[in-house]
Amino acid sequence: MSVPIIDISSSVSGDAATRRALASEIDSACRDIGFFTIVRHGIAETLVERVKELSASFFALPAAEKALYKATPGVKGIRGYRGVGDESLSYSLGRGSPPDYKETFRVGRVDVPDDAYHRAHLDRYFAPNPWPQRPAGFRAAWEAYYRAMEELSARLMRLFALALDLPEWFFDDKIDRHISHLQANLYPDQDVPPQPDQLRAGAHSDYGSLTVLRQENKPGGLQVQTADGTWLDVETVPQSFVINIGDLMAYWTNDRWRSTLHRVVNPPREAFGSSARLSLVFFHQPNHDAQVECLRSCIDAGQPAKYAPTTSGAHLLSKINKSNTMDKADPVVVTA
Repeated sequence: MSVPIIDISSSVSGDAATRRALASEIDSACRDIGFFTIVRHGIAETLVERVKELSASFFALPAAEKALYKATPGVKGIRGYRGVGDESLSYSLGRGSPPDYKETFRVGRVDVPDDAYHRAHLDRYFAPNPWPQRPAGFRAAWEAYYRAMEELSARLMRLFALALDLPEWFFDDKIDRHISHLQANLYPDQDVPPQPDQLRAGAHSDYGSLTVLRQENKPGGLQVQTADGTWLDVETVPQSFVINIGDLMAYWTNDRWRSTLHRVVNPPREAFGSSARLSLVFFHQPNHDAQVECLRSCIDAGQPAKYAPTTSGAHLLSKINKSNTMDKADPVVVTA
């Protein structure tokens, strides 16, 4: 098995029949492994490279300067900077492990309307982003990239609806006030060997509807777990994005589509000096009050609903609280 590569150019230019054929490809990938790689997606490569360059410059700043944007414990800790050891993704599944060997910077919505709905949730889902003062141009580039990911994710959600034999616009009113996040991950060279069982990112599933990943072709990369438990390396295809579905799509589809476990493994020791790896991740998360319950088309007499109804926001916060080692009484701290 491998992660399929899908050309999605027809999501914009294709007629209804062509889009349905594309949706059928996506349905097969989501049933089989929950991951696929998209090419000819329409996102400008110059924008991607600009955001990568600025993100690398931010992570190269002195530790004291990055600490000015430190994510705080609790709900507002969704945004800002986290150093090596501040997060353990395996905790989101209730599995103990050493914290992840990475640094991150994350922001939420960049265009928040000034209306009663959004003002009522400023302290939780729509809090202001802690934009770094350096490097110059960071905020503008990240905002442009965030908007590009919003548009791409909306296109994919419409293809998801077609793949599930739903009206193409079925998910539109569930994502029009979304609470998505954009994150840069720096996996540094490991000059000190990791602790036993410590990975760059521990095994986890993503929390929302879908994830859009731009990764680098460096040692120590992304792996996904197949149905038989095998860990499969995800190929880095030039100018592509890796897409995976999250827990909420598995809930909506009653596990017809898989929210697959994945992880980022350590590089081999002989790769020290050339294994620093930067990735950009857009976590698409529906409206915080979007009701998520099994689609009727995914239930039958032999396959009753597996999951209790929930909301997007409730599920997100429960997962983040589990994975946030900063909120633990005695967090494991890693120095790098």
